[in-house]
Amino acid sequence: MKIAGLGFRRTATPADLRAVLSLVGHVPDQIAVLRRKGQTPTFQQFAADFGRPVILLDDADITGEHTETCSPRIKARFGTGSVAEALALVAARRHTKPETPARLICPRYVSSDGLATVAIAETTT
Repeated sequence: MKIAGLGFRRTATPADLRAVLSLVGHVPDQIAVLRRKGQTPTFQQFAADFGRPVILLDDADITGEHTETCSPRIKARFGTGSVAEALALVAARRHTKPETPARLICPRYVSSDGLATVAIAETTT
């Protein structure tokens, strides 16, 4: 199973989210996003069009998650190096058997305008 972690700024559009997801070369089975971002009109429209299950996580769920990439700004705000990577990893581990590890198969990609990020984690179940 492939899970995309999606981070974005409040000024991002559904087109920005689609564009950043197209960069990774994988179609995820599910999308993980921060709960407060999942309630925005931008994400609601994107999710309705994309048609995959959504996993909502809280900021506290990703705090302390080790990631391959690190943004100092994100580290200071969320306690993890990459929101997208942390979302993907945490969601993948939570939605599989405990003994099945999750691994990052696509580290954080950033959209050309910097408004959205995506990472993909995978499990074998």
